[in-house]
Amino acid sequence: MARDVTIAGWGGNYQDAQRQAYFEPFAAKAGVKIEETTYLGGLAEIKAMVDTGNVTWDFLIMGGSELQLACDEGLLEPLDWDAIGGKDDLLPGAAMTCGVGNVVIGNGFAYNTQAFPTPPQDWKDFFDREKFPGRRGVNNTPQFNLEYALMADGVPPDQIYEVLATPEGVDRAFAQWDKIKDLLQYWESGAQPVEWLASNNVALSTAYNGRIIMAKREGKPLEFVWKNHVVNMDGWAMVKGSPYKDRLTEFMQTVNDPANQAKFSSLMPYGPSNTLAAGHLTPEIVAGLPAGDNIKEAAFMSDEFWIDHLDDLRERWSRWSTQ
Repeated sequence: MARDVTIAGWGGNYQDAQRQAYFEPFAAKAGVKIEETTYLGGLAEIKAMVDTGNVTWDFLIMGGSELQLACDEGLLEPLDWDAIGGKDDLLPGAAMTCGVGNVVIGNGFAYNTQAFPTPPQDWKDFFDREKFPGRRGVNNTPQFNLEYALMADGVPPDQIYEVLATPEGVDRAFAQWDKIKDLLQYWESGAQPVEWLASNNVALSTAYNGRIIMAKREGKPLEFVWKNHVVNMDGWAMVKGSPYKDRLTEFMQTVNDPANQAKFSSLMPYGPSNTLAAGHLTPEIVAGLPAGDNIKEAAFMSDEFWIDHLDDLRERWSRWSTQ
């Protein structure tokens, strides 16, 4: 081959953990050299490669919705699940036509344990300004926020998208946010909720579980609320037209391997998509992951819903948040 196997990731500690858990075992087993690069999201770069036939990336990690969209547009190689195997051991939604859901992210809210004598338990508490006074940190997007609002209003996790698919359901979610709109402080990066909570700049904040668990490991007095958090998955895919298509099945087997996934989750506090991986981890590590008991009451994000509705709901959220 004219070039090494090229893997595009998100960079930082996340990619460092993936290198140890997946890239190095794959390189050793397949007898190939790995070149790494950074993927910044979006489909433009991938589309340009496929359209020109100049495919310079092989494998990449993508958000679930983007992966599904790229697959629908013919930008990714389809997978042979009979060859890969192990499909039944994966979480719902992890076995995709063109990808493997691999990194399970918990989206919920967190608080400073020194701030409240009685800690908040669920989304109803997040929206209760009398019981839990103070500002709320919130990511400035409809994704996850509309799901949170409906659960606060009593919608069961498995019925969220059924309700949200109706105009009445959307109105109901926005009406919930109206109750605390004047308390909102919008965050742009995942590091901000940690900073704001640690300094008591906000009383409660939506957050990624990994950021809060890492901060907790560093000694910050923060806690993540697991009840009814929303799970989404980043997944692995291969760019259509990669010269290393013969390595596709082998790579996907490597990232699906429960021991490899456990290695990743021991380095970064995000959950494994393989249900057998928890057996390779200590109870202490599992307690900080969207895995095991922590996902029993979780909602699973619908990539299909957001592909269909993101533009309209983003426009409405933007109007609402700036009024």
